[in-house]
Amino acid sequence: MTGHVHKLPHEVGRVTAKWLVIAGVAALVTLFGIFAYSQEAIEGMVATNLRNLGTMGGVTWGLYVGFVVYFVGVSFAGITVAALIRLFNWEYLKPVARIAELLTVISLLLATIVIIADLGQPLRGLMALPRYARPQSPFFGTFTLVVSGYLFASLVYLYLDSRRDAAICARVPGRLQRFHRVWAAGYRDTPAQQKRHTLTSFWLAVAIVPLLITAHSTLGFVFGLQVGRAGWFSALQAPGFVVMAGVSGLGLLIVITAIVRRTLGEEERLNMEVFRFLGVAMVILTFVYLYFMAVELLTATYAAGEHEQRITNALLSGEYAWMFWLTIAFLVIPVGLILFQAFTRKWSIPLLVISGLLVNIAAMFKRYLLVVPSQTHGSALPYETGSYHPNWIEFSVIIGLFGLGTLLYLLFMKIFPILPVDDTLEGAGS
Repeated sequence: MTGHVHKLPHEVGRVTAKWLVIAGVAALVTLFGIFAYSQEAIEGMVATNLRNLGTMGGVTWGLYVGFVVYFVGVSFAGITVAALIRLFNWEYLKPVARIAELLTVISLLLATIVIIADLGQPLRGLMALPRYARPQSPFFGTFTLVVSGYLFASLVYLYLDSRRDAAICARVPGRLQRFHRVWAAGYRDTPAQQKRHTLTSFWLAVAIVPLLITAHSTLGFVFGLQVGRAGWFSALQAPGFVVMAGVSGLGLLIVITAIVRRTLGEEERLNMEVFRFLGVAMVILTFVYLYFMAVELLTATYAAGEHEQRITNALLSGEYAWMFWLTIAFLVIPVGLILFQAFTRKWSIPLLVISGLLVNIAAMFKRYLLVVPSQTHGSALPYETGSYHPNWIEFSVIIGLFGLGTLLYLLFMKIFPILPVDDTLEGAGS
């Protein structure tokens, strides 16, 4: 192989004008989100439209908490798909594993930032956590399992799953060679290392799957165990969180995989079989979630108490009706699109991408409808009906986080292969 010029695969290390434009736009969106948050940090939470319950007629949890739940939910499908690929050795799905792992890590980072934005005084909140935390509280589980344990496990899994590719890339001379050597950490791809690496990754995947279910169920318990809050107290909250997490995560994974496929021209590796699996899995989980919604709606209309009925009326025909019915439509339409493709056996990536986008919009709406109406219309105390409409600061922080997520994906793809490396580079530098 001596004398050949080797390049890193999948556009790693190569910055184009198109990439600079997209990254620049993402960076500007991120900076605007930081500017918006700076106004909140300077003026306090009064700069937002969040207000106390009851006497102030507002909500203490609003858009921020809705997107905490959304981002944590999106992360579920990423690492779950990656872990299942490892557990069942699904060869045809391996090209999507790193895309999924990165989706989990970035989503959890964004969720952590939203929590900080919602705290108002984040340093005070973080300092108070070890002093006043109650281990039996679902809030404690949310911070320890989701923000700490879940994120740490996902980072470790991403690192271990990428060491072999880092070792291969480290053989290519260039500016990133030292970085890839550090990532490889002495990995030489010997038979003994391969066996140890495979065994470690397998058992880590075994441990991650129940951790994921527990973490997302715990987040559901934050709402579902509040017996005094109509609209939240429900045994379906925990399983509903897990299922909707799978729906939104798979939908976003379809979208990102399609973008990577088109950007890198990897039609052969990211083939229709990959998209068909993701689409079918998404529609199965969507059916389950629609069933949960039907059960909740039937209970709330047939045998609900006064406060539950007030929330149901607000969802079906009141202030939140437009968002509720759009949520239903954005869940049903993807089901129809994917079933049509399955029955006709004519699969279309654009239709799958549209389905993925629609279920994610539905997930955002559903998280908002979970958090807000129960505070404005679900009070058991004799308070007037409240109101809440996010202002420009809250919207800007959330949009800025999407810009940050996009920017992190773009930067990762320029320093490390987003897809597994072929064996053709193994002789590089030798």
